[in-house]
Amino acid sequence: MTFEEILNKVKAMAKKIDVSGVDFIAVQVNLKDLDKTFYVEVKDGKVNVEPYEYNDRSCALTISSADFNKLIDGKLDPVAAFTIGKLKVDGDIGKALEFSKLIKN
Repeated sequence: MTFEEILNKVKAMAKKIDVSGVDFIAVQVNLKDLDKTFYVEVKDGKVNVEPYEYNDRSCALTISSADFNKLIDGKLDPVAAFTIGKLKVDGDIGKALEFSKLIKN
């Protein structure tokens, strides 16, 4: 998938995510093989997805585009991906886990 296809897929998913009860999350996703970055922000009951870096992020995830696609399709468990080194987390690991629960819905 291209970066634009992945970004559009995440934006479509964001419209369906139930963020009630979620205070604030800002996750930057670094797609290492494409050398591209985007962020997902949950704030004030809304989800924003933009193709930029997020300086005040809760955490940053670094993953290949293929593995990220598997992750959001539910074919790759985020904890397993982290454990075997397919997913790197920089920052608040608790927020990364909270984010992974949101994208599983």
